[in-house]
Parts: sequence; structure tokens; C-alpha cells
Amino acid sequence: MSWGAAGWGLRRLARWWRRRSLRTRLTVIAATAIAVSVFVAFQVASELLGGELQDAAEGHLRADSRVLAADAERAGLAQVQLPPYPGSGRLVRVILPDGSIRTPAGQPALPPVSEHAGRVAQGGLADLMESNDSDEDGYLIYTLRVGDGAVQVARVADDRPINQFGLGMLLIGLLCVVGGALVGRTVARTGLAPIDRLTAAAVRVAHTRDLDADIPDEGGGEIRRLIQSINDMLAALRDSRRAQRLLAEDAAHELKTPLTSLRLNVELLIRLDRRGTLDSALPAESRTRLLNDLGAQVAELSTLAAELTDLARGDVSDESTELLDLADVVVAAATRACSRVPDIEVALDVTSVWVSGRPAALQRAVLNLIDNAGKWSPADQPVQVRLRAVGAWAVLEVDDAGPGIDAADVPRVFDRFYRADSARALPGSGLGLSIVQRVVDAHGGRVTVARSARGGALLRVDLPAAASSARIARHAAGQDSTVR
Repeated sequence: MSWGAAGWGLRRLARWWRRRSLRTRLTVIAATAIAVSVFVAFQVASELLGGELQDAAEGHLRADSRVLAADAERAGLAQVQLPPYPGSGRLVRVILPDGSIRTPAGQPALPPVSEHAGRVAQGGLADLMESNDSDEDGYLIYTLRVGDGAVQVARVADDRPINQFGLGMLLIGLLCVVGGALVGRTVARTGLAPIDRLTAAAVRVAHTRDLDADIPDEGGGEIRRLIQSINDMLAALRDSRRAQRLLAEDAAHELKTPLTSLRLNVELLIRLDRRGTLDSALPAESRTRLLNDLGAQVAELSTLAAELTDLARGDVSDESTELLDLADVVVAAATRACSRVPDIEVALDVTSVWVSGRPAALQRAVLNLIDNAGKWSPADQPVQVRLRAVGAWAVLEVDDAGPGIDAADVPRVFDRFYRADSARALPGSGLGLSIVQRVVDAHGGRVTVARSARGGALLRVDLPAAASSARIARHAAGQDSTVR
């Protein structure tokens, strides 16, 4: 068989093996292991049995040779009385000094005297044990020197005990292989029963879409850990579905008011235009105010849609985590806030603090904090932004000089779409601080709200600072500036 054909056969065997079930694989492995064990045991036992039989046969030949040698020394090689051939078993022969031989009457002929046996008769060797398998019957022949000649005692090499032993081992091996396969099948069925139930439960969940049906915890070890992992996954899916449903419900609720207002205003314009009374019914000042309202509502819907998209993405982002200076992020966010709302004034007091995070996400969180503070801070009072390192944390504080947050609103200030009664007249969707909390949580930090020294709201963000060995101090004395 060529190497190509052998490789093709191995590939077919590998494909066949991969298509088998785990239960079948365990059965085949168990049966194969038992078959190999029986074969190895047979080989070892055969070698041991053959050795024992060989030693026993050689011992008998030596004993018989010594008895014949003693008789030959007393009577002489030519006159010694040779025992008659019993019909089977032991065979004897005397080698005379002239090289001729004597054998009992009726005894089958032994193989010719070998060269080594002749050297024993000539005094070159004391004795010799040899086997002869050239004839139909193999012989084990022992040659012992006596006087000027030698005596030989031989036995027919009998392989029947070995063959009978091998046949018995073969039958036992077949029974063991069959029994091993049955035991392996039973063990596999019993051991994999929890896996079968787990598979059925997973299929049922997939078909019914019922994520509330936990899989019963059973078994132990790896099976139990697998079931617990799947239940944890189902719990995470339930939480995700619940969050999606709440987000959709809240979004529909929040979109309802601006969409209704926008639709009514547009319908009013369309109805007046069709009647041809647009100019008379709506003076220029009213028309301008209506169009401004439409623009504000569209802008509010655009902001809400963008924030909903950002919030719906959750922690899924293509942005990679990198080592960055949080001071750069804060300065960039303040600049963006001032460009979006020209009336806002931001006073920065930031020190270089290095963190590991996503730059765009962190900038969005800081921008939302500044925007929120800018809504409340009076025109003559800037939003104060401070950044410093406190132990192993980067601490960012944003405070305003507004009225502050009522104690009743503090527990819900980071909830989605939550807006205090005093904030409903201000622009916004109620998602800004919720996005801040999500970003901070994703970076392993925490965000809290308190009252500032100026009487307004103080929002504090604590983020884990990078290891001191990775920090690069860009500003030895920090930064203190005002962004307009």
C-alpha cells in the first residue's frame, strides 16, 4: 500500500470518527482498550508459559541424560542397554567414538547428529541443548558427553499447550471485548444522560423562546458547571430582553410628545396653506415662532435618536481600549460643549491623570456632564470642571451654581428618561446622565451626585487610574484655564 492510499484511508477513518456520536465513541474506546489489554496480556502470558514449558522440558532431558550416562559409563557405550521406545515422549541415542550411532529398536529416526553435537562426542564441549525445527516434527535434543562418545535424549517439541492456551485466551478476549462494549455503552448512556436532558432543555428553550425556564441543576463536576453556565447565559439574555423592552417602551413614551407636537404644527401649516390663508392667519412673527418651534422639535428628536442609538448599543463598541491622558479628554469635551452652546462658560482645573479606556466614550460622558451643568448654571457663573489624582483613582468633578438637585430626585437622576419636574421645560431627553453612568460602569468606575459649595449640583466620577509605572506626566503643575 502506498503512502497516498494510507493517508486517504486515515482521512476517511478520521471523517467517520468525527461523525460518530459521543456515546458511540465511548463504546468504541472501551472495547478497543479491552481488546488491546487482552492482546498484551495474551502475549505476556504466552511468553511466560512458553518459557516455563521450555525450562521444564530441558530439566527432564538433563535428568534423563544423566541416568543414561551413568548406565553407559558402567556398561560402555557399545554395550549399554538402551530402554525400549515407549511409543511417544522420550527418544534416546548413543554416539560412539567412531561417530556411529545406536538407537532403541522401533524408535523413530532423529535428525542427523549436528556439528555441535559431534564436537561434544569428540570432547570439544561438555554438553549441548539444541532444538531442531527443520523437519515436520521439531525436536529438543540434549547431548551429554560420556567417555569417548556421548548420549542424547530428545523430546518432540509440543506446541499444543501454547495453542490451547491461545485459543482459550482468544475466546476470553472476545467475551471481554463484547462485555466491555456493552459496559461502555451502558456507562456512556448513564453518564451522558444529564447531557441528553440538557440538550433537550436547550432545544426546548430555542424552540419556545422561553428564557424564563431555567434548566434543572443536576449531576456534579463538569456537568453541573455547564448547566450553571447555561443558566447564567439565560439570565443574561433575560436581562438583555427586559432592558430592550424597557428601552423600547421608554423611547416610545418619550417620542410620543415631540412627534405629536411636530405633527400638529405641520398639519396646521399644511391646512392653512391649502386654504390660502397662511399669510393672513399667521402673521410673520407667529410664523417665525412656529418654524422655530418646529426646528427645535426636530433638533430634539435628532438628539433623542442619537442618544437612543448610543444607549441601545450598550457595551458593544468597535472602539478599542487604550492608555490615555484623561486631561486631554476633558479639555476636548469642554471645547465641544462651548462650540455647541456658545453661551456656556467652562472653568477647567485639570491635572494629567492616565487611565485605560475608550477615548470617544469617555469624551461623550464628560460632554454630557458639562451639558447637564450648563443647563442649570447662571449666565454669569461658569461650569467648574476639576480633574485630579486621588490615590489609585482619577477623580473628575463637574459642578454648577444652579439650584441643585432635590433629595427626592437624587436616587433616580441616572435613570433612563428621568427628568425632574423642574427640568421638564429645559431641552434634553433625560438620557444624558444615564449614558454617563453606563460609560463609567464599563470602565470600572463610579459616579455620584452631591451638592456643590456654590449651592448647585456636584457630579463626581471616579475612574481607576493606570499603574504609576505607565503614567507620563505631561503637565508638571497641571492646567488651570477657562474655556469659552
